[in-house]
Amino acid sequence: MTGSRLVPPAVAGHTGTAALRADVRAFLAEQSSAGTFTPSVDAWLCGWDETFTAALAERGFLGMTIPEEYGGRGRSHIERFVVTEELLAAGAPVAAHWIADRQIVPALLKNGTDAQKREFLPEIAAGRCFFGIGMSEPDSGSDLASVRTRATRVDGGWSLTGTKVWTSGAHRAHAFIVLARTAPVDPGHRHAGLSQFIVRFDGPGVEVRPIVSMNGSHHFNEVILNDAFVADDMVFGQIGDGWRQVTSELGFERSGPERVLSTFPLLAAAVGDMAQQPSAHDPTVGALVARIAALHHMSAAVAGALERHEPADVPAAVVKLLGTLTEGDIADFADLRCGDETATGPALRTLTTTAVDQRPGFTLRGGTTEVLRGVIARGLGLR
Repeated sequence: MTGSRLVPPAVAGHTGTAALRADVRAFLAEQSSAGTFTPSVDAWLCGWDETFTAALAERGFLGMTIPEEYGGRGRSHIERFVVTEELLAAGAPVAAHWIADRQIVPALLKNGTDAQKREFLPEIAAGRCFFGIGMSEPDSGSDLASVRTRATRVDGGWSLTGTKVWTSGAHRAHAFIVLARTAPVDPGHRHAGLSQFIVRFDGPGVEVRPIVSMNGSHHFNEVILNDAFVADDMVFGQIGDGWRQVTSELGFERSGPERVLSTFPLLAAAVGDMAQQPSAHDPTVGALVARIAALHHMSAAVAGALERHEPADVPAAVVKLLGTLTEGDIADFADLRCGDETATGPALRTLTTTAVDQRPGFTLRGGTTEVLRGVIARGLGLR
């Protein structure tokens, strides 16, 4: 905490990132002074602003872990962690590029062909190419092994038929990576026979249907694949290796600071509001700040493991589980404070309303609480 402003601490053991963190804060101050954005809760999921994304790319804050030969910055996961943490803490509108930069980039670098890397990575780094995720399906929940989307071999490629759901940004993005079955289900080996494909949203046989939230917002979608053709050069990784590939991606999806800081702008606003009221005192604030600080170090540790190419699925699940529970507790805390409208300002009430609206999804997206507990238990040899 600096004065009355709540800010993320430095990454332990990485003091060399202080200059980078200061640079990001200066950029955000410039953008805020220009009125380009208003801090928001869950801005990494709902704050789609391609102009802001372009400004980030121009400043060198996008595609940071992409090697220079593919149009990126050639920087570390820790450096990217510092940038994304500052953006999230500020409630900046980063949804347009978030999935591509967080998840698709490392997946392409690990499993993509050289042609796929050269086609997509420079465009992602420039803030011109946006991706979605094609994992979840109706009635499957977080059980990815139960996917029913089928990929059938045809002349020159594959024909995909099935439905994907909760696909954030599909109505605005360019493509998504689809998990599909390329072999019949083997009851004894449910994770076998899965493969991934890069599918363009504007291609034939692809229909995007909006899923509008109860508050009227639209970022989720249902995507119908009806004999959608995917050429052989858009097969992602190896046929039949989809389960290994997708679980590797989940380490990036579950461990990032967005699983900790979705409601950080709300907590910062609440702390600032309380600082203006000398009589205001609530020990809950200290507990929440302590939890955020601990999760910050846990999330940074996972970023370090990813930097070293170490397995991080279990630590990532722990961060996601504890992080989203904390995010929900922040929403509940602010909601109780805002019960008395005379005690809070309109900006804080707006942030609180958004957080309460989004709260039910915190422990669902990226894997439900129950599934994550199972991942952790298996990883620790408890089941």
